[in-house]
Amino acid sequence: MNNLPTTMQALELQDYTGWRNGLNLVERPVPRPGPGQVLVKIAASPINPSDIVFLKGRYGVKKELPIVPGLEASGTVVAGGGGLMARFLQGRRVACAADNQGDGTWAEYMVTSAQNCMPLLNSVSAEQGATMLVNPLSAWGMIDLARRNRHRAVVNTAAAGALGQMLFRLGQHFGLTMVNVVRRPEQVELLRELGAKYVLSTHQPDFDTQLKTVCRDVNATLAFDAVAGEMTDSLLSAMPKRSRVLVYGSLSNAPSQVNAGQLIFKNQQVNGFWLNYWRPRFGLAGMLYAGRQIQKLLDTELKTKIQATLPLAEAGQGFQMYIANMTGGKVLLTPGRELTA
Repeated sequence: MNNLPTTMQALELQDYTGWRNGLNLVERPVPRPGPGQVLVKIAASPINPSDIVFLKGRYGVKKELPIVPGLEASGTVVAGGGGLMARFLQGRRVACAADNQGDGTWAEYMVTSAQNCMPLLNSVSAEQGATMLVNPLSAWGMIDLARRNRHRAVVNTAAAGALGQMLFRLGQHFGLTMVNVVRRPEQVELLRELGAKYVLSTHQPDFDTQLKTVCRDVNATLAFDAVAGEMTDSLLSAMPKRSRVLVYGSLSNAPSQVNAGQLIFKNQQVNGFWLNYWRPRFGLAGMLYAGRQIQKLLDTELKTKIQATLPLAEAGQGFQMYIANMTGGKVLLTPGRELTA
């Protein structure tokens, strides 16, 4: 650690008012890892919808301010604070996630638990590695739940988004029938070009009728709900008895609406999905195995489209670009150093 700089650039959140007013580029001391922790030199970190929610103080974890945001990144472990896993990771390229307490990934360096790091294969680029632990792992987790519970057909809402497209491709990979729901006419064509057979758009006046017909025809018994609001009840209404809706987002910015009769007389369920609760079920060995399987699919089913890479100083431009066109791909924030595979 003697060769490390003493200070670094970081984006600091000083107020839970979003990126426009609460986020500033500052100079901070380079942190030092404690027992079981590692210091990661960050290569790239994406802006995710969950990051935007975090900046407004609405995420599942709310940290004491001021704080460096950023949920995931890629980088190189340059120091460890002791422990078997920390020693194993020394010098390795990793995908990494921020701890639930402490600073995040939008900085030149980050300290995190060694167990929040996943070694990257040589074939995985820094860009794809940076986006691996939120969307690809979430897609893997949700499709894993579908397969473990023997669902054969799944409704996939917000299917044109980055995670929605991954869910579609991964579901197809494992032989699931995917019923894809989008919100705009142009997104229908996007999914068709990906090879989707079933694509429904909520802008159609007979959307609910179409959804019910398709769910009956393919016997869709599970839905991934990224929208909440009225969508939750629409899904329950369309699906058969003993179906289940898994809510993992709230793009509508409204509480999930549920008709009690669906739960009572159709014996249906509504549950939440958060990656932080799914990961511990598999333990460290299970997650390392899942990580290797996911990395083998990062150029195909689990590939993330990147629309821009920008230095930390241009984060404001990055937020504007990403929010204006989330379907266009991720925006990566970098400390300004060249990305290498």
